[in-house]
Amino acid sequence: MFTIDEILVEKKVADVHFVCDLVQCKGACCTLKGGRGAPVTDLEVDEIYEALPIVKKYLLQEHRDWIKRHGIVDGFSGFYATQCVDEGACVFVHYENGVAKCSFETAFHKKEIQWRKPLSCHLFPLRISHGMAKEMRFEFLPECEPALEKGSREKVPLFKFLKEVLGRAFGKEWYERFASECEERSYISQKGH
Repeated sequence: MFTIDEILVEKKVADVHFVCDLVQCKGACCTLKGGRGAPVTDLEVDEIYEALPIVKKYLLQEHRDWIKRHGIVDGFSGFYATQCVDEGACVFVHYENGVAKCSFETAFHKKEIQWRKPLSCHLFPLRISHGMAKEMRFEFLPECEPALEKGSREKVPLFKFLKEVLGRAFGKEWYERFASECEERSYISQKGH
């Protein structure tokens, strides 16, 4: 682990290469089995409610029906997550050519809303846990193997692939210190091989 300000960072974060490959994974991170959706903050729940009338048009009827019956989130203040349909796809998923996509992100790119999507989704495959200190770790999923291969092929480190969202989450200055530390650690790691 290394620390940037108050955030503990798993060493692996500096070495992993990663570029999402939706053609291969089909948006698997939005449809994983397991029952709990994307973690969302209390403020993000407000953003979801505000965007819902706009993004609803992208959702499958089954997902709209699920929202009517179960709501948009489960959990409680400080521990919310998006609803999942039958412990699978997030209720906010829609499909384009067989690829699961986020309805918020679709509306964002069409300039229909200004909020892109939950931070936990945008940061994936990085996970931030909140214990005694914030801890950032890389979460490996077999479904993301094509993204690891593409990242290696294109020589794109995970920390560069996620530059925009890491700046959104922690600020530009924090990101610059983080990227500098990752580059230094990656360089040292490569020299050691």
